[in-house]
Amino acid sequence: MQEDERRSTTLMGDSPSLPPKGSNNGMNKSDPNLAASFPSSDEEFNNRSSNVSGYDLNRMSGEASPMAMSPWNQASPFQPSPWFTTGIDNSNDQKTGTQVNQSEGLVGSLVREEGHIYSLAATGDLLYTGSDSKNVRVWRNLKEFTAFKSNSGLVKAIILSGDRIFTGHQDGKVRVWKKNKKDPKNHKRVGTFPTLFDILKSSMRPKNYVEVKRKTTALWIKHCDAISSLSIDEDEGLLYSGSWDRTFKVWKTSNSKCLESVKAHEDAVNSVVSTKSGLVFTGSADGSVKVWKREGSGKSMKHNHVETLLNQECAVTALAVSETGLFVYCGLSDGLVNYWEWEKELAHGGLLKGHKLAVLCLSSAGSLLFSGSADKTICVWKKEGNMHNCLSVLTGHTGPVKCLAVEREAEKGSGEAKWVVYSGSLDKSVKVWNVSEKMSPEMKMGSSENIVRY
Repeated sequence: MQEDERRSTTLMGDSPSLPPKGSNNGMNKSDPNLAASFPSSDEEFNNRSSNVSGYDLNRMSGEASPMAMSPWNQASPFQPSPWFTTGIDNSNDQKTGTQVNQSEGLVGSLVREEGHIYSLAATGDLLYTGSDSKNVRVWRNLKEFTAFKSNSGLVKAIILSGDRIFTGHQDGKVRVWKKNKKDPKNHKRVGTFPTLFDILKSSMRPKNYVEVKRKTTALWIKHCDAISSLSIDEDEGLLYSGSWDRTFKVWKTSNSKCLESVKAHEDAVNSVVSTKSGLVFTGSADGSVKVWKREGSGKSMKHNHVETLLNQECAVTALAVSETGLFVYCGLSDGLVNYWEWEKELAHGGLLKGHKLAVLCLSSAGSLLFSGSADKTICVWKKEGNMHNCLSVLTGHTGPVKCLAVEREAEKGSGEAKWVVYSGSLDKSVKVWNVSEKMSPEMKMGSSENIVRY
């Protein structure tokens, strides 16, 4: 009972020090009490210090990037992954691939021994998964539907827009794929951001080179480290890419042009989220969350820094904006989730404390917020007014939960909002959950789990 009470606690008073409204520098330090420390013996987790940047232009993008030494990133090739799992054979259904019908809780698992799961995207009954295997796999009804190979290594981010799929990679490039209308299993690469033509054209002009570190220059249209996050503004036709090179870039999806590159933080950009209002939020390993406002269009477009919501020592690992746009959420490496309220001019609303280790991913759907963590659990939070309560805790992964995707379940006449939640983990599995807004306090992996292995 004490554990359940601890997980459902919403701390409203211990908020970090925020910059005064109208201030652009936002350099006020937060309450040091927020930088909670946790035992390093639990899965060898250590909070990452953001005072010293791990950024180095001279290394290859596949080598040690700013957070590569953390336990939720790729394990050393010289050691077995600490998150390796072979699955649990506790149901005869898994032998036939039959889906278990469950109204709530864990539906099944997708396991393929080819790498940790780093990115997910869902649309309708299709699920796209990205890993460190060079493959993007597509699943339908707990079965592999198709796959396509990127030839570029680790797939860090996936985002869907109509019949196009955008993938962000360890090599700093965004690749664009398109489904064949006649054969939906066939995916063809139709573009790369930036294009080879744009790179060659830009390289002819010295003014297109910018200093990235220690008098070393690079083309401003290229990311010089891994892409960590993607966000799309479909109304404006803009794609945003956040990178470990400390920048975010703005792309025109119709012609693959890079419209702007913004030096956003002093360390890796771990998350970027765009909104329909023209505001863009970025979170970084330097411990800050910044707000940018888009002004102008085309070549004259510019994103101006208007506010810093948070500035402290713990790395910002994930961001999310609620469907209504009324709440902005931020996951931290100390296991806390901060949130801000739009109706109160982005005033700090409080803290959500439900994880023992770092929050690695966030996803918002309806009145629910899902937070995945290095402690291997997923907390389901429900908004009621400006309060948040922990509705349930999803358990079953044997490794850190690295990514989440949520889709609304087909209406069945009940009138109650239900969701299909996909969670990708460093245990090399994707778990599928049915979640409603009235769940039991804790949903554990039951004996009827359907594990699909390939």
